[in-house]
Amino acid sequence: MNSYERAREFAKKYVDPIATKIDEEARFPKEIFDKLGEEGFFKLMIPKEMGGEGGTIKDHSQVCQGLAESCATVGLCYMMHNVALMCILGQGSEELKKKIVGEVINERKFCALAYSELGTGTHFYKPELNIKHLDGEAVISGKKSMVTSAEYASYYLVLAPSKKEGEIDNWVVPLGSEGLKFEMENWHGMGMRGNASCPMELNDVHLDELYKIGEWGSGLGQVFSIVAPFFILGLASVYSGLGRAISRAAVEHATARKYPDGSSLANIETVQIHLAKIYNRVNAAAALTAHAADKAVRGDADAVVDIIAARIAASEAAIETSIDAMRVGGGKAYNKSGPLERLMRDAYASQIMAPSVDVLTIWLGKLITDQPIP
Repeated sequence: MNSYERAREFAKKYVDPIATKIDEEARFPKEIFDKLGEEGFFKLMIPKEMGGEGGTIKDHSQVCQGLAESCATVGLCYMMHNVALMCILGQGSEELKKKIVGEVINERKFCALAYSELGTGTHFYKPELNIKHLDGEAVISGKKSMVTSAEYASYYLVLAPSKKEGEIDNWVVPLGSEGLKFEMENWHGMGMRGNASCPMELNDVHLDELYKIGEWGSGLGQVFSIVAPFFILGLASVYSGLGRAISRAAVEHATARKYPDGSSLANIETVQIHLAKIYNRVNAAAALTAHAADKAVRGDADAVVDIIAARIAASEAAIETSIDAMRVGGGKAYNKSGPLERLMRDAYASQIMAPSVDVLTIWLGKLITDQPIP
């Protein structure tokens, strides 16, 4: 059983039964994340010599996609954990790695990202936090705009101005830190409603330098060398999974909706055209995502190009597919009968998730013409 199959088996058992309820109640799926921890998914990317499963970026992609086919919220929040953990594993001190890895394995804790900015938005690598550097610690104040898994993850990665002039640093902020506050009442997501993606305030939060990841001024390098590949491919995987869910739901509706003579919507040529377009789009996006993951595993020099292309393709395919699927669903879908309306709202979140599709499209154009990106 590969990682995708394992994730699908898990999702059918634990996610499918409550996917609609997660959306209706706009609540973080804590019970699912408890089960993810129990079944070892949190330690997927931890090296075997440290007690983990030694997964690759392809395993990361497959699990995110497999979970997202049942609920995009679950796939996305799980993806954030892997990305944050990879940054700690890649650049954190031995003391920090030992501490957090031990808690992930033994206490089933998980991580999240807190990068989004109120002012610079999707250009999250331009942080607006205020930081004071003291002897052996830092004091951070400011606000992050949309923090996924708010109040549920045990650690949050934030970017802040560095002691090294003009650079930034990555810090790990533990849940429960004095001065840390989440504005849960300000989460009103149109889609992906279980994300608990609300503002996070840091009011003179004191952090021991243990919680700084890597050397002073290395934050931007971490963002582009570690965070970006795992995050962008993870998003491509989540929206590939969501696209497949939309396709499956549209086919099920078209075949189940019967006329008095016994024929179905699926017998109508126009509907067949919509379903064929849906199938082609989502499977093309999934194939490009799998191709990008394979290139990343091999370490191909141009892997980042296909990772970005896969994210763009998967996000746009999910949105375009949801439009056609709502046409197939008709009045029933508009009246929220079945999952298509929920899946459409989830799809629309894909275009604004940082870095946004617009930003990534510019980056892709620069990369394929040998121009530098930020």
